[in-house]
Amino acid sequence: MSSSVDVHPRPAGIWSYFPFSSSSAGGTRNRRTSSVSLPTRNSILEDPYEKPDRHTSNSSDIGGFDQEDSFGPKGAVAWMNHGQRARYLKWGGLITVLIILFVYFSPGDGGRVGNIVGDHTPFKGGDSSSSTPAAGGAKCTKSHDGKKPLIQYALMIDAGSTGSRIHVYRFNNCGSTPELEDEIFEQTAKKEGGSGLSSYKEDAEGAAKSLDPLMEVAMKHVPDNIKSCTPVAVKATAGLRKLGPVMSKNILDAVRSRLEDAYPFPVVAEDKGGVEVMDGKDEGVYAWITTNYLLGKIGGPDKTPSAAVFDLGGGSTQIVFEPTFKMAGGGMPEKLADGDHKYELDFGGRKFTLYQHSYLGYGLMAARENLHKVVIEAMYSENGADKSWLNAPVLNPCIAPGMSRDVTVEMGKGHALGESVKVKMTGPKEGAPAQCRALAEKTLRKDAECKLNPCAFNGVHQPSLDKTFAREDVYLFSYFYDRTQPLGMPESFTLRELKDLAHRVCSGESSWDVFHSVDGAIDELKGRPESCLDLNFMFALLHTGYEMPMEREVKIAKKIKGNELGWCLGASLPLLSQESGWKCKIKEVTR
Repeated sequence: MSSSVDVHPRPAGIWSYFPFSSSSAGGTRNRRTSSVSLPTRNSILEDPYEKPDRHTSNSSDIGGFDQEDSFGPKGAVAWMNHGQRARYLKWGGLITVLIILFVYFSPGDGGRVGNIVGDHTPFKGGDSSSSTPAAGGAKCTKSHDGKKPLIQYALMIDAGSTGSRIHVYRFNNCGSTPELEDEIFEQTAKKEGGSGLSSYKEDAEGAAKSLDPLMEVAMKHVPDNIKSCTPVAVKATAGLRKLGPVMSKNILDAVRSRLEDAYPFPVVAEDKGGVEVMDGKDEGVYAWITTNYLLGKIGGPDKTPSAAVFDLGGGSTQIVFEPTFKMAGGGMPEKLADGDHKYELDFGGRKFTLYQHSYLGYGLMAARENLHKVVIEAMYSENGADKSWLNAPVLNPCIAPGMSRDVTVEMGKGHALGESVKVKMTGPKEGAPAQCRALAEKTLRKDAECKLNPCAFNGVHQPSLDKTFAREDVYLFSYFYDRTQPLGMPESFTLRELKDLAHRVCSGESSWDVFHSVDGAIDELKGRPESCLDLNFMFALLHTGYEMPMEREVKIAKKIKGNELGWCLGASLPLLSQESGWKCKIKEVTR
């Protein structure tokens, strides 16, 4: 299924707005017979800095003009009769009004013409100079083409499975494409069971109010004069997808109502995906846009090779890359097969054909649940109807030696052990990284039916990374970064080095001597008994699942040029146009 960057429904191009129309909506205007804006003698205010006789009148003055000024000698008393003066005043007033309108709407005045878009609602404050310290100094004082406000903000809330996060983006339109000047990032406080919207389940109002601390960050950082023209969108990911349609809808409706009623920011329209459970394919593609935009690989004049992105969330994982096909024997190039995995994208004047797929149920937290269930199923097969083993520690090769963890395993409705079981999982006496990796590989279902070759795992078609994306940059983020960087892994490493890390961690504390040189690494390992599981799943996902070679180099990152990675920035770029489904919340009435 083909899509574009401006997803459901498709708005116009990201980098353009409605053309400004200066025509009056009401047809012809009523003709005025006199000017009400020009001062008259009876309405002139006293000015203490004027000459004493500036506004005095005597018998030698006609119409307030001195007969001995530059208009001529005193003999020419009737230099202008009443009708002529009236005509001059009328034309003078008309010319003055036209000059004022020309100056106001001129593209050269900092982009005011660009402040009136769509419904002619002004982007208040959008024509101010970009010179705040947070923006890194003055960028420019005028919008690039006068059809966009100079400064724009966009708010994106990532309602993830383990917590919610807000990104407050500040852009300038100094160049032909928007430049990200600043980003403010904040997330909800961690709590047992998670702090995401899905953790509230039936408490829809509680879920909506959980976003208040994030919105207060936006209230603090977005200037007052631009709040009403700063759009906000909320996009939930895997957590709400798994919650079910009824509870999910109730939560999203409550979130929209609270944002619209309690805050001055316009909420993107419902039919434009303003508050929604985001489609997994859009999550991956937006992350691809974010990464390549920040790397300068898209949005500019150069056609440099793009980078692939591998995003590992809590409930799902995404892969997006731009495959390159070699020439076939007949002289015609091969191409990406049609299907849901194919994503056609227009961005910054370039066309991209991307491969993408989102694997729901293969995020890191979901992977833990899957693997724990495999362990319990194996124990159940070995012990049959006898449930006494549930009261004793359950051996799990993915727990480091000498460590244990209490877990609740969801078995599903109708299972002989019950819908869920609570057990204590403990590590073996000696590390068993190979056995742990075997369990992780089992959850990938490499043997699933493949209807369109080649496939990665779980029966999903994927072009070979080794053949169609052999040398380009590969970026890993989210949990890939969170689990490897604290253990001292560099920004770039091979899959073989990732395997070695997993082996050392799974071997237990007796093999952790190297981590003493990494600040905080020992505390990280001791506080996270599942580190062995997490690392082995990551390696299995990349090597066995996606079939990346052992010597393939990958990069981990949380930020690029000081800006957070992930899908949020890519999803926020379309919001810079009001055609993406929002209008300024308050219309100004100017006099």
